[in-house]
Amino acid sequence: MTKTSKENKKKFRQFFWRSWAIQASWNYERQMNMGFLYGIAPTLERLYPDPKDDQRKKEAYQRHMAYYNCTPQTSAFALGLSASMEEQYAANPAEFNPDTINAMKTSLMGPLSGVGDSFFQGTVRVLAFGLGINLAQQGSILGPMLAMLISFVPSYLVTYYGGKFGYEMGQKYLTKLYKEGLMDKVMYVCSIVGLMVIGSMIASMIGITTPISTGKTFVLQNILDGIMPQMLPLALTFLMYGLLKKKVGIGWMLTISIVGGILLSILGILA
Repeated sequence: MTKTSKENKKKFRQFFWRSWAIQASWNYERQMNMGFLYGIAPTLERLYPDPKDDQRKKEAYQRHMAYYNCTPQTSAFALGLSASMEEQYAANPAEFNPDTINAMKTSLMGPLSGVGDSFFQGTVRVLAFGLGINLAQQGSILGPMLAMLISFVPSYLVTYYGGKFGYEMGQKYLTKLYKEGLMDKVMYVCSIVGLMVIGSMIASMIGITTPISTGKTFVLQNILDGIMPQMLPLALTFLMYGLLKKKVGIGWMLTISIVGGILLSILGILA
């Protein structure tokens, strides 16, 4: 076994084990960002061992403090790919745009979550525990054992080989993309997909409507939807973004949201 393959297998094991802990520091502000940083920390420490590179290391740590949310099992793919991109950037900082790394992560969150949640939460878990409960009701010890086994095996395979495939794919294709001058186009596409993901999250996760109406002739919500669907969630998002730009603390933003929501609901303005 070559030294390179031994080093890579160690990386794959790190991606695997640290992906399982990705939700350990889940928070309401940036969700899984701390877990993702924990997963990629060994890569960053390995890339910048020299104290002279402390500034670049700090920038890398800060880069991975950005918002991140994805199915834990499929996050290993994003982790492996990001580690590969960090290695490319460390080797060629003048030619590699580090913004590409977060753009790639953002563009992958939606597709990986859609596939991962549907498969693991909507299919594997239902199948595993449906079969396990059926056997357990019959008094069989195989019930809980089979439920855990069916849940664990697909998770293990997707997590380990997802990290491996993400890392190897990055190593194989990123250099080729830069040599052919295609990386700027890739980043542009990733930025578009990332904005689409954020837009869909705003529309699906922020449920704000207004009950204001005068009989059946004037329903304000219908008028707003006719102008632009989900206008109120978008307006709230821009309000929060404006507060962030003005350096308003998260605690104050939560207070404004909770108190403002209660008052506007009591006044019959929002529902």
